[in-house]
Amino acid sequence: MMKNDFVFVDEFVPGVRWDAKYATWDNFTGKPVDGYLANRIVGTRALCGALERAREKAEYLGFGLLLWDGYRPQRAVDCFLCWSKQPEDGRTKLRHYPNIDRSEMFEKGYVAAKSGHSRGSTVDLTLYHLATGELAPMGGDHDLMDSASHHGAEGITQVEATNREYLRSIMTACGFSSYEREWWHYTLQDEPYPDSYFDFPITTEATTMAGRVPHALLDV
Repeated sequence: MMKNDFVFVDEFVPGVRWDAKYATWDNFTGKPVDGYLANRIVGTRALCGALERAREKAEYLGFGLLLWDGYRPQRAVDCFLCWSKQPEDGRTKLRHYPNIDRSEMFEKGYVAAKSGHSRGSTVDLTLYHLATGELAPMGGDHDLMDSASHHGAEGITQVEATNREYLRSIMTACGFSSYEREWWHYTLQDEPYPDSYFDFPITTEATTMAGRVPHALLDV
């Protein structure tokens, strides 16, 4: 069951957009990932408080926040590890890891066997223009496991570099740390569960999310 300190982020940070990539077929594994039973973003209340401050700062600059991932069940991380050991089928390679083998994702730091996401206060996100709803160009999409995704990467345009810096300045001002290999990845510095890795699934059941058994599962 979900800890009471974990919530649906969109309910606590009004106005954010989200697309939980690992609940869809649009991710580097090419299919929905274990533990993502609903397209929602979950995180700690502390994460939500910091994201609300970030949303306000972004709005001042004409941007909104689009979230791709928050809390990640440990079973999803285990699924990534299992997937990385499977034979290459090429379905997602060009888009997500064009210059490395899937088996190198962990050693090169793009995926971790113990992910900060599983602690509930790490988020993957980008900016979009409030005026048009269009994503701000960042020089690469979510989970592009390549040097092009590193902060300070060469080969991206000035506009893309500036947008990355807007995102980093917003997030660091609101108490987050950036990750040098992934421009979209931020962890709350004062996270409430720095040594815990949770494994409850992400579902749509509000009662389950609050730690109670859904009525349909009760023996009545």
